[in-house]
Amino acid sequence: MDRTAPADETATPTPTGAPVPDVPGLLDGVPRQRAGGRGPCGTVGPGATEPTAVKSPRLRTPRPWRLLPTPTGTPFTFGYAMVLCLTSLISAYADPALVHALLQASSTDVAHLVRTPELVLVGSALWLAGGVASPFAIGFVLVLTALERRIGGLRTAGVFLLGHVLATLATEVPVGLAVLAGQLPGSSLHRLDYGVSFGVAAGTGALAGLLPPWLRVPLLAGFGGMLLQDLLAFTDPMTNWGHLIALAIGVATWPVVRRWHARGPGSPGPVRS
Repeated sequence: MDRTAPADETATPTPTGAPVPDVPGLLDGVPRQRAGGRGPCGTVGPGATEPTAVKSPRLRTPRPWRLLPTPTGTPFTFGYAMVLCLTSLISAYADPALVHALLQASSTDVAHLVRTPELVLVGSALWLAGGVASPFAIGFVLVLTALERRIGGLRTAGVFLLGHVLATLATEVPVGLAVLAGQLPGSSLHRLDYGVSFGVAAGTGALAGLLPPWLRVPLLAGFGGMLLQDLLAFTDPMTNWGHLIALAIGVATWPVVRRWHARGPGSPGPVRS
C-alpha cells in the first residue's frame, strides 16, 4: 500500500496574523500595512513624502503710490512729466512775448502743419494748456502712469502719439478745406493750438479696455460725459470734437493693447521673417 511521506518537521508554518520580523515601519498585529507608510509615533517609512503645506493666498494691500510715475517703473511718463513741468515754469515766469512766440511756433494750426508738420506735431505736445493744475494735466499723470505699468513705455508713447496726431489732423484738415471753400476766414489758418489733451484722451480710451467692467464703464461714462458737456457749451467746438475723436481712437486700440497687456510690459513683439 502506498505510504505518505512524513512532513518535514523542520518547516514550521507561519501563523496567520504573526508579525513580520525585521521590517521597519510596520506595527505588530496590524494587517495590510503598506511599505513607506507612516510608522508608529508619527515616523515616516522609506519612500514616504511629507504632505505639502497649503499656503493661504496673500491679500494684495493697496499701494496708492503706484498711481504716480517713477523713474524706474514708468520712465516714459516720468520723463515726459518733467518736461511738462519745465515748460509750465517757462510759460508762468518767462517774458509773455517770448512765451507767445514759443507757443505760436509750436502751434498745430493749418499754416504750420503745411510748412513744418513734424516740428509742430512734436512741439505742440510739450506744453500744458491751462497749467499743471488743469484736468488734463492731472489726467496725464494718472492715465499714462496706469497705462505704462500695463503695456510698457514705448507702447504707451505710441498710443499717445497716435491720438495726438490723428485727432489734430482730423480737426485741422477740415479747417483748411473750409478756408479754401470760402466758408471760414483766412485767420483760421493761424489758430493757436497746442497741448497734450488729445494724447490724454486717447490714453484714457485705451486704458479703459484694460480695466474690469466695474471700472471701465464709470471711466468712459464720466470722461465721455465731460467731453460732451464741453462740446454742448460750444466754447471751442473744434478742440472739443478733437477730444471725442481722440477718445474713440483710444477705444479702437483695445484689441492691440489687450494683446500687449497679455504679453507683459517688457515683452518683445512678434518676430517677422
